[in-house]
Amino acid sequence: MLFNSYEFIFAFLPVTLAIFYLCGRYSIGWARLWITLASLTFYALWRPLNVAIIAPSILINYLLAQRLQRLGADPARQTAGRVTLIAGIVFNVAFLGFFKYTGLLQQASNDLFGTSFVLAHIILPLGISFITFQKIAFLIDVHGKRIEPFTFADYALFVLFFPQLIAGPIVHYREVMPQFRSLTARFDATDFCVGLTMFFMGLFKKAFLADSISPLITPIYERAANGDPVSFIPAVLGALGFTLQIYFDFSGYSDMAIGIARMFGVRLPVNFNSPLRASSIIDFWLRWHITLSRFLTAYIYNPLLLRLTRWRTARGKPPLNPRNATVGGFLTLIGFPTLITMFISGLWHGAGYTFIVWGVLHGVFLIVNHGWRLWTAKSRKGRAAAPHWTLPGFLLTFICVVLAMIFFKAPTMKAAWGMLAGVFMIHGIGLPDALWSHLGPLQGLLAHTGGGPETWWGAVVFLSLIGWTFFGLAIVLFLPNSGQVLARYTPALGVQPVPAREPVRWPGLAWAPTLRWGVALAVLAGAAILRFGGPSEFLYWQF
Repeated sequence: MLFNSYEFIFAFLPVTLAIFYLCGRYSIGWARLWITLASLTFYALWRPLNVAIIAPSILINYLLAQRLQRLGADPARQTAGRVTLIAGIVFNVAFLGFFKYTGLLQQASNDLFGTSFVLAHIILPLGISFITFQKIAFLIDVHGKRIEPFTFADYALFVLFFPQLIAGPIVHYREVMPQFRSLTARFDATDFCVGLTMFFMGLFKKAFLADSISPLITPIYERAANGDPVSFIPAVLGALGFTLQIYFDFSGYSDMAIGIARMFGVRLPVNFNSPLRASSIIDFWLRWHITLSRFLTAYIYNPLLLRLTRWRTARGKPPLNPRNATVGGFLTLIGFPTLITMFISGLWHGAGYTFIVWGVLHGVFLIVNHGWRLWTAKSRKGRAAAPHWTLPGFLLTFICVVLAMIFFKAPTMKAAWGMLAGVFMIHGIGLPDALWSHLGPLQGLLAHTGGGPETWWGAVVFLSLIGWTFFGLAIVLFLPNSGQVLARYTPALGVQPVPAREPVRWPGLAWAPTLRWGVALAVLAGAAILRFGGPSEFLYWQF
C-alpha cells in the first residue's frame, strides 16, 4: 500500500488519524501504542512475511542498544561497549547484505570467475536500507551517550513510525522521540492543515508529474538495454526526463511522509531543498536526500577523516589547509574518504554495477569540487574571494547530475553505455519519422550527423516528452519548493522559520489557510488522484 493509492488516502490514513485522536482523549500512551500498531499493520499489508523478517532484527537491535546503555554507564567497561557496538553494526550490515546483496555477489562471482551459481529468490523486506541505517545510527548514538534511557515501546515507535518507514526521511531518535513524548494527540487545525497541504503537494509531484514522465522515458532505456542504437535527442530527453522523474518521485514521497507525520503533530526532517538549482556538486548533496547525506557524513565520512587526520599527525604531517595543501594530503584526507563514502552511497541505493558507478562518479565530482575550492583559496593568498560564478557552476553541476542519473536508471551497464553513446552523438541526431518528413532542407544537415528518421517512437511521444520536460524544468528551477511555500509554518525540521512580521521570499505563493489555497490544493489533489490506476513506478520503496 503506497501513499498514492485509494486504499491509503480514503481508508487507512483517515481511520488511523481518527483512532489516534480518539485515543488521545483518554491516554497519550494509548495514542502512541496505536501509532505503533497501525505502523505494523501498514508494513504487513504489503506482505505479512515482512513483519516476520524485520521483527527479529528490531528485537536484537533493542537488546544490543540496552546493553550499550548499561555498559556506557560503567567507565571500566568501555572495551565491552565498543565490541558490542561493532557486533551491532556487523549484524545490521550482514542482515542488509543477505537480503539485498547476495544476488550482486553471485553475479560478480559469475562474471569474474566464470562460475554458474544460480540464486533462489530472496524476498527483499520493504525499506530495509532505510531501516538499517536508522538502526545503526541509533546504536552509535546510544554508545556515544547521546540518548537517554528508553523502553521497547519507545524504540518500536521510533523504528516503525509508518510515514518514514519504507522510504525515509532517515530520522534520528533524539529529534523525533521528544516530540512523541510531548504529543497532545488531539486534533490541531494548524498541524492538520499544514500536513494536508504538504501531503497534497507531494502527491501531485509523485502521481501527476513523476508518473506522467515515467512511461515516456522507459522505452528509451529499454531500447538501449536491447542494444539498439539511441540517437542524440531521445538520449538527452531520456536523461533529463529521468532526472525530473526521480526528483518528483522521491521528493514528492518525502513531502507526503512529512505531511502525514505533521498531521500527528510530529515534524520530520526536510529531505530535499531544490537540489537541481545547486551551483556546485557539494551544494547539490547539501540539498538532495539531505537525511542520507547527513548520515553518510556523520557516520562514515567524519570517522574516516578523523582517523586519517590522526594517522597523519602521528607521522608529523600537518593538517590540510589552503596554505600548506599538498596533493598527497588532499587525496588522503579528502579524496579517499569522499570516494569510500560515495561508493557506499551507491551500493546502498541498489545492488548493481550501475549504482556503484553512479556513486563513484559523484565521489569523483565531489573530489574535483573540493580540489577546486582548495586550489582557488590557496591561489588567492588571503585576497578577497572572487565573485561566485553561479550560472557556470549551475550548468556544470546540472550536466554532471543528469549524466550520472543515466547509470541510476539504466538496468545494465550495456544500457548505460548505449544512452551515453546517444548523448555524445555517436548515433547522430534522430527524430520520429512523422516529424523528419517535415524538416525540409534541415534533413540534409541532420543526416550528416549520422541520424535520420526513426520509426520506433512517434511524434506524439516526442512532443509529450518535450512538453513534460520543459514543464518539469520550469517547476524545479523557478518555483518555490514545498518547504518554501509553507515556510511560515515550519512544516519540517530544517526548514528555516519565517517570523510572523517578516515578509516571505515568495509572497504570492506563500501558503495561508484561505479559500484560494483550498481551491488550489483541491485541484492539485484531484489531478493526482485522477492519475491513479495508470502506470506508476515508485523508485525508492525497494531501497
